[in-house]
This record gives sequence, C-alpha cells and structure tokens, in this order.
Amino acid sequence: MWVLHRQGLALMAVALVLLTSCARPFGRQYEYEEELYIALDGSATVVVNASLASLAALHGLKVSLDPAATVDRAAIGALYTSTGADVTRVSRPWRRDGRRFVQVRLDVQDLRALSATRPFAWARYSFGRSGQGLQFVQELGPSVNAAVGDVGWDGNELIAVRLHIPSRVTYHNAPSKAVERGNILTWEQPLQARLKGEPLKVEARFGAQRILVLTVALFLAAMAAAAATVAAIIWLVVRKGRQRAAPSP
Repeated sequence: MWVLHRQGLALMAVALVLLTSCARPFGRQYEYEEELYIALDGSATVVVNASLASLAALHGLKVSLDPAATVDRAAIGALYTSTGADVTRVSRPWRRDGRRFVQVRLDVQDLRALSATRPFAWARYSFGRSGQGLQFVQELGPSVNAAVGDVGWDGNELIAVRLHIPSRVTYHNAPSKAVERGNILTWEQPLQARLKGEPLKVEARFGAQRILVLTVALFLAAMAAAAATVAAIIWLVVRKGRQRAAPSP
C-alpha cells in the first residue's frame, strides 16, 4: 500500500514539475526553490531546483563553481540523503545567467523529520491536526552563508518555498494571499536575506480529505439523494394509482 501511495505521489510530482518548468519562463525565476508536494499522511515528495552557487552558499555544498568543471551529481545526492529521505533523482545540470542549476527530487516519509537532512537543517517543521483539518508549518532560520566569490549575482535573486496542497486550503500566510491553480502556495525571499538568515515562516492549514475524494463523495451523496427522490416519486405515483384502481365499497 505504501509503495503504491509513494508511486502515485511521485507521478503527480513529476507531472506538476514538468508543467511548472514549462510555465516558469513566463513567471518568476528562482536562484533556489523548494517545492513540497504534501500528502495527507505527513509524507511528501520534495523537489529542489537550485544553482550550484546557491547550494554552496546556503548549505555549504563542496562543489566546483567553475562552469567547465564536471558536476558530481553523486555528491549532491549524498548531501540530501538521510534516514527517512530517499533521493530519487539528481538531474543533469542546465545553465541560466551563466550559472549551472540542478534539480534534486526526494521522497520523505515524515515531514517533521526533514530537518535531519542536512540541506533542510536550517528549518523547523511541524505537521499535524488542527481542528477538523491539518496544519503544516516550516520556519526557516540561519543558512551556512558560505563565501562563494563572484558568481554573477546582482542582488535581485530570489529564493522560494512552494507548497502543493492535496486538499482545500483554509488558511495560509503567503504574502501574495493567493492560492494558485493546483492548490499551490508560494513564499519568496531575496537570496541575500536568506544568506543572512532572516527568518521566513511558511504556514498553511487545509482539509483532511483529498479534493478528489471529497468531490467524489459529494457527487455520490448527490446521486444517492437524487435516487432517493426518484424512488419516492415513483412510490407516490404507484400508491396513488393503486388507490384510484381500488373498487369503491
């Protein structure tokens, strides 16, 4: 059951990542981006899209920033590997603004333990019940803030945390105050502010049922109500017909 659940979540993440990557040129571009595809049981698929320079500066990754050097994807995967976090992909690098970027995808069994993975140790995570629904909180603290030299940053670079919520969002503190199509919430911060360790709090509350499950349940309930109504009408018609057909005393 767990394997099927993880496979379904991973396929959804792949599809959404492809859609996001297709749309990204027309929207924001981030130097460092964490995308969390949250499941209702507290597990998640986490996708990180980041420049090597940002990984070195924010997390202390020992990697050559020479554009001509070979990217050690195994070393990047090892950085993200820990108990409860299974790295499923480290992409080939691509270039933007003269810097190389990679994508790291991992499956996490329990979001609350994500800080045990080195690149996520800068944050505290909580996940659990809140009233009739669920609540997720991520509080980002200091980064490694390692010196990386001149990598072409001009001070306008952004980092982002994006949540993909599987159910109806009832509250969030995203600065945009908007829930994007696909139940996506986005928090942004200047890269320089993240390097300095300025705090960033990510908070969202949402329903305990998947949107699809809830929609199907409502549909079935409506169908059942309609069937009951039709049955009642038929019963009344048949009853009246019998009364009319009954002989007078």
